[in-house]
Amino acid sequence: MKLLEPVKIGTATAPNRVAVPAMVTRLSGEDGFVNQGIVDRYVRYARGHVGLIVVEATAIHESKSGPLLRLSRDDFVPGHRELVARVKDAGPSMIVPQIIHFMKVARSGWRQTLDMLSPEEIDRIVADFGAAAARAREAGYDGVELHSAHAYTLSSFLSRRNPRRDDYDGRTLEGRLRMFGRVMAEVRRQVGGDWPVGVRFLAEEAIKDGYALPDSQRIALRMAQLGVDYISLSVGGKFEDAVHKPGEALYPYTGYSGDRCMPGDQYPPLPHAHLAAGIKAYVNAHGFDVPVISVGKISDPADAERLLAEGKADMIGMARQLLADPDWVRKVAGKREASIVRCIYCNVCKQLDENFELVSCFLWPKGAEQAPPEDTTGEAPRWPEGGAGLTVAVEKGVVKLAWKRALGAPTGYDVFRAEAGGETRIVEAVKGAKFADRLALGGLAYTYYVRAYDAAGRPSAPSETIRVELPIPAYGEVQHA
Repeated sequence: MKLLEPVKIGTATAPNRVAVPAMVTRLSGEDGFVNQGIVDRYVRYARGHVGLIVVEATAIHESKSGPLLRLSRDDFVPGHRELVARVKDAGPSMIVPQIIHFMKVARSGWRQTLDMLSPEEIDRIVADFGAAAARAREAGYDGVELHSAHAYTLSSFLSRRNPRRDDYDGRTLEGRLRMFGRVMAEVRRQVGGDWPVGVRFLAEEAIKDGYALPDSQRIALRMAQLGVDYISLSVGGKFEDAVHKPGEALYPYTGYSGDRCMPGDQYPPLPHAHLAAGIKAYVNAHGFDVPVISVGKISDPADAERLLAEGKADMIGMARQLLADPDWVRKVAGKREASIVRCIYCNVCKQLDENFELVSCFLWPKGAEQAPPEDTTGEAPRWPEGGAGLTVAVEKGVVKLAWKRALGAPTGYDVFRAEAGGETRIVEAVKGAKFADRLALGGLAYTYYVRAYDAAGRPSAPSETIRVELPIPAYGEVQHA
């Protein structure tokens, strides 16, 4: 299985092709130091045998930002060194921090923009990236990732909305690339050429007048020419279309570009896979084989394997899915896919981040701060004698299901649905013993069944299947002119 094969990343090797991209946890204090909660979160991924662990955005400077990790001073290094040691003790994963510079935002809705930066401030940012990368190497990390995505400083230089008219001129691609080139050169000067340096940037900005695939292919090529060791892709997450809540600082994932960055359940699986495929093909065609990480609602092992087998990606990134179940890799390797706790893309984790609250998963047991350890010794949930007692009722176009609570220790229930005899898919995970399907369409027949699962993801047997056929509503007589 290609998914489980090692992959070379510069001078290092990841044990498999699954990556957890940087995902803010809100576990650190405002002091920016690594604490026990941070250690526990990343050790959990290592125990699940995730190939590449990217530690959440870690600031290279001292600007106030709430709970956020930092590498802006030497006294942060010991905590990161301990984090790396604990992760290495827990599993075979490769681990790198994502280092970030961000500009100022205010509760009034004001935000600092690129044209406000003086040449001296730009020089300071370049130096800070190099110094933070050197600290990351000193801490024992396997490499570093430069955060050039979303609403943050390096990404803003790359943007078509870059307002500068100097050496970083936003009207030319070379002007937009100049800042990243300077940062990359300084990072290499500080850490040398024998240590992996990756990048995360946007395959598409997903804002009005922003760039899309033709630009991102060329940006990726320049990054490859500069010697990056992997390219991790994202989409959107910009300030330009963020929704301002009075009295709160702008949060760059509240507009359409935020939806595209973390596509919810209303989007189909793999909405961004074509972008990674297009970038990989372009970079490869120009003689570079730098690994490309594809992301965006890739949670099914078969989908992940197909993208790799078809040459559309070199690695698969999963943030929300690996938050839901850090044991995804081990379960796939052990042919226990049925035990995977499947992300339902409800985006509760995104809402917690937006409110600066500890980021957890709706699918975890209530009150859990970390994903529960996998228990392979207990028994899976089971239905009472006589079955789940699945019932269905239709009310005003809503299909309402109800069933009996499973025996054992169920954490929740996966609801499966097939439309008009098609493929059966999970449509929702719920904590209680009922579900309302509000997306059923009249004129079609639907079949449903339910499976309980426990904290380790072990499923019960399927409930009985129930079928319902919805009529097309009567709209009254159509009036013609």
